[in-house]
Amino acid sequence: MKLLRFGAAGAERPGLLDATGTIRDLSGHVDDISGATLSDDGLAALGALDPATLPAVPEGTRIGPCVAGVGKFICIGLNYADHAAETGKSVPSEPVVFMKATSAICGPHDDLEIPRGAAKTDWEVELGVIIGTRAKYVSEADALNHVAGYCTINDGSERAFQSEMQGQWTKGKSHDTFGPIGPWLVTRDEVPDPQALKLWCEVDGTRHQNGSTETMVYGAAFLVSYLSRFMTLEPGDIIATGTPPGVGLGLNPQVFLKPGQRITLEVEGLGRQDHLMIEA
Repeated sequence: MKLLRFGAAGAERPGLLDATGTIRDLSGHVDDISGATLSDDGLAALGALDPATLPAVPEGTRIGPCVAGVGKFICIGLNYADHAAETGKSVPSEPVVFMKATSAICGPHDDLEIPRGAAKTDWEVELGVIIGTRAKYVSEADALNHVAGYCTINDGSERAFQSEMQGQWTKGKSHDTFGPIGPWLVTRDEVPDPQALKLWCEVDGTRHQNGSTETMVYGAAFLVSYLSRFMTLEPGDIIATGTPPGVGLGLNPQVFLKPGQRITLEVEGLGRQDHLMIEA
C-alpha cells in the first residue's frame, strides 16, 4: 500500500495511491497518516478498504509530506563506505547519529530553499524508515516489525554550516525544506528487503548519485535496534539511513546547488522527488 498526504501546505489530508495511479481520499476513514494509523492494526484496516469506493483526488493536487506528526527526524551519517571515503572520513565503528529539525520537512515536489549566506548547499538521496509501533530496546531480529514503511528522503545539507562552523551538524541540516519526504509511505509488506533498493539523484539531468542500499554499512534493522537503545522510537518517527557517494562535496571539482537548478531523486519502488532550488 502507498499512503500519502495531499493538499495545501499545513492543510494536507490523508490519501492512498491506487493501482491505476489515482490518489484516493482517506479522510472519511482516518484523520491523518500518523499515530495509530501507522500501527499494524491501523494499516490492516486501510488495506481492507476498496480504493474504488474512495473519492478520487483531482489531478495536479499538491502532494505533501507522507507522514504527519513526526516527533523525531533522526539521521545517520557516513553509512556508505564509499561516501565516507569521498568526504575524506573513515567508516565509523558504530553509527553516526544526528537530528534534523522537523520544521525542515516538506513535500516531495516543493521548492527547496538555499539558506541566506549559504555557500555549499548539497543533496543526499536516502532511504527513509518510518516507525509504526513504539520501539524500546528491540532486538535486530524484531526491529523491522516496528516499521510502518519506507520512503524517499533528500537529506538537504549546507556543508559550510555543517562542517566549517562550530558545533554539531544539525545547523547544516535543518533549514526549512531540507527534509522532503515521500511522495508516499510504502508499507513494509511491499518492501521485502530494504537492503536491495537502488537509489539515485540528478541535478539538471546529470546523474551524480547512483547507488544501492545493499552497500549500507549498517542496515535498516540494525539501525532501528541500535537507536532504540538510546531513545524510544514512536509512531511517525523517521530515520534517514545515509547516502551513497556522489554528493556535491565529494565531486572533483566540488559542485553545489544554485537557485534555478532542478534536483530529482528516487529510491526504487518508493517514488520520485522533483524540486526547484530557490533563494530563501
